[in-house]
Amino acid sequence: MDKIRVLFLCVHNSARSQMAEAFLNTHAGDRFEAMSAGLQPGTLNPNVVEVMKEAGIDISQNRTKSASDLYRQNLLFAYVITVCDAEAADRCPVFPGVTTRLHWPLPDPSAFTGTHEEVLARTRAVRDQVEQKVREFVEKIERNEEFDQNEIYLHVQ
Repeated sequence: MDKIRVLFLCVHNSARSQMAEAFLNTHAGDRFEAMSAGLQPGTLNPNVVEVMKEAGIDISQNRTKSASDLYRQNLLFAYVITVCDAEAADRCPVFPGVTTRLHWPLPDPSAFTGTHEEVLARTRAVRDQVEQKVREFVEKIERNEEFDQNEIYLHVQ
């Protein structure tokens, strides 16, 4: 059986999309192949690396990737999921093939301020939101359920 290919996109591919890729590959890697990329790839957020390690997932060796590079490779994805704000999602390329594009607006850990512990606490909260969204996504696919209309960003055929 072919795995369902999913792409998670955000602005810098440094936090939210990296977490989503890691959780999908960890929890359902036997059925899904997750990748992540950014519009303007940056560097991996060290706070995200730390809170993911707390969850038992080491992403410290991950590298950020460009959405444009993946687009030029003509990779096909069944789902493209933006995990950034709506304005950034509007700038994401439309990938070829039959794709359902979903949008999960999540806070950006790179924008968090405060003490290190305050930033980590907020980053943990985002990590937990991402994991919950990934688990719900897998369950919907497995049960062949429709996606909520406020999640569907674009359906391209």
